[in-house]
Amino acid sequence: MARAIVTHSLSIRHARQIWRRYGIFWLGAIAVGLTAVLYAKLIDWGYGAFRSMQHEHTWLPLIVTPAVAALAVWLTRKFFRGAEGSGIPQVIATLHGGTTTLGPRLLTLKLLLGKIAVSFLGILGGFTIGREGPTVQIGAAMMFNLRRLYPRSNAQIERQLVLAGAAAGLSAAFNTPLAGIVFAIEELTRSFEARASGVLITAIIIAGVIALGLNGNYTYFGMIQVGAHFPDLLAVAVLLTGIVTGLAGGFFSWLLLNTSRWIPPQLAHLQREKPVQFAALCGFIIAVVGLVSGGNTFGSGYAEARGLLDGHEQLSVFYPFLKMISMVGSYLPGIPGGIFAPSLSIGAGFGNLLHLVFGSMQLQMLIALAMVGYLAAVTQSPITSFVIVVEMIDGHALVISLMATALISSRVSRFFAPPLYETLAHRYMKPLAPAAETAGPGGVPEPEDPAEDEVAAESAPQEEMPRQ
Repeated sequence: MARAIVTHSLSIRHARQIWRRYGIFWLGAIAVGLTAVLYAKLIDWGYGAFRSMQHEHTWLPLIVTPAVAALAVWLTRKFFRGAEGSGIPQVIATLHGGTTTLGPRLLTLKLLLGKIAVSFLGILGGFTIGREGPTVQIGAAMMFNLRRLYPRSNAQIERQLVLAGAAAGLSAAFNTPLAGIVFAIEELTRSFEARASGVLITAIIIAGVIALGLNGNYTYFGMIQVGAHFPDLLAVAVLLTGIVTGLAGGFFSWLLLNTSRWIPPQLAHLQREKPVQFAALCGFIIAVVGLVSGGNTFGSGYAEARGLLDGHEQLSVFYPFLKMISMVGSYLPGIPGGIFAPSLSIGAGFGNLLHLVFGSMQLQMLIALAMVGYLAAVTQSPITSFVIVVEMIDGHALVISLMATALISSRVSRFFAPPLYETLAHRYMKPLAPAAETAGPGGVPEPEDPAEDEVAAESAPQEEMPRQ
């Protein structure tokens, strides 16, 4: 009898250990996958509602977009400080500044809900924002909050949860599992952590399976056909595309990181003292640009990029420049929203523009090169950029060309500005004077607490995460 009781007790203890090592983590990965899919459907529905309104009442965005901008900024600054922008800088700041210190402020469930709600509001207003960056912060926040289920949570567990949740979020958003792994290594941590490799891959697999189960097996931008023979001018096209997109992407990053150098003093004062009114002004500019472009600059730009790749869309050569204006106007007020999808759309526009120079080359090939070039220039993460594009267009035949373009453009971009996400992340790791309500350049508010070192926390007794 006593032996049976002891055996039963050991079985219960073993089951609890398995649950803590695997069950909690798997549950979180499933939740990230489901949330990413539902969030994507919500954003798509919101943009569809805006387009329907815009088609029926062409001039209505002149009223709706400024009003939505003002409401979105007021909500963000009043209730959801830390949810502004793409969300990737917040995740980077948490990983590098200390999960114990920054996680409870930048990865809360309140910010998760605010990120979804306010970005949905922004897309209802036609803002040029994407959902992929926010999905990274959403995934990281969901996994980070599972730390409460561990009886002895520590900084190591929290870090692995954040990293896995962010990578799974990107993977589920784009249906790009390899890009999720590379993104975690190149962009989030800037290093490879062997201890977290199994955790990372498992999260991506589980979230990816959930996304595939709900959406089916698909490529984000469809499949392109480039043929077996490459044109003679391909090397020249790669070089020129890398330079052009590097200049454009570097200039865009410079604009976001150096607003005080180019915004007129009156507007800078308005942004600092009356951010809601400044947001309404940005919304009006976005609406005007949208009307000038025939509605093509509203939204993330996914439909326009997909249309160019499919050959069903004809865009003006001015499209990438107008889209950049709309993108800057969407980001400056500090509204939650990502820059991945808009950057890919702008890159597609530059590919369409370069087709005037390389008329003998396939338009699809130039669009793919320009997409990876512009994304690499903005993020200065060339490996992540070309892996994302390869998986999104099934462009394995262009791997070498995409790699070369990404490398060239990222190097050119660095002459203009440092890495965008890292620079924005540092602003979340700086202390803020009490009661200060000002926002930094690009609408990024300075955090309230200084970043603390994580070394002491990591030296605490650690409970191992699963290593598949």
